[in-house]
Amino acid sequence: MEKIILASASPRRKELLSQINVPFDIIPSEVEEKIDELAGSPGEKAERLALLKAMDVAEKVKEGLVLGADTIVVLDDTIFGKPKDDNDALKMLKGLNGREHLVITGIALVNACNGQVKSGYEVTRVLFDTLADSELIAYINSGEPEGKAGAYAIQGMGALLVKELKGCYFNVVGLPIVLLKSLLRDFRISIL
Repeated sequence: MEKIILASASPRRKELLSQINVPFDIIPSEVEEKIDELAGSPGEKAERLALLKAMDVAEKVKEGLVLGADTIVVLDDTIFGKPKDDNDALKMLKGLNGREHLVITGIALVNACNGQVKSGYEVTRVLFDTLADSELIAYINSGEPEGKAGAYAIQGMGALLVKELKGCYFNVVGLPIVLLKSLLRDFRISIL
């Protein structure tokens, strides 16, 4: 298998790649996550940011297959990235409370040797349970919302916030595995 380089410091993405036995190295991208400055639909923006991250690392390594990813939460037409602080996290969680939203993860693979690119994005619908403000504050006080798109982590205590999920669970965690498998096939790489 060609060397895969994860252009992310996300422990969740690292864990998911390890779970499916994909050997990889980690070189985090230094691209700023300014998704609002990108054109297109939310899905296209997430995919474009994932590509920018992968290209950033591909330019530095010159060999291997670089995997970039970006996850966003979309409520109505508003994109929620990572909260700036606890107040921002509370604002996001109150907005999501009792409502359905989209979790979108864009992923991109870039062959650092020849510049070949394959990319896409996955969309999952998530319905939050209706929670009291005190429950949302207790969740924020756990520290888990820090650094998480939409201020929650479904694989942790954030599972208590989610009433229903339609689509790929791994997408909500931060790496849509079936989409990744499909994109790797385009590079003639089979995970199984």
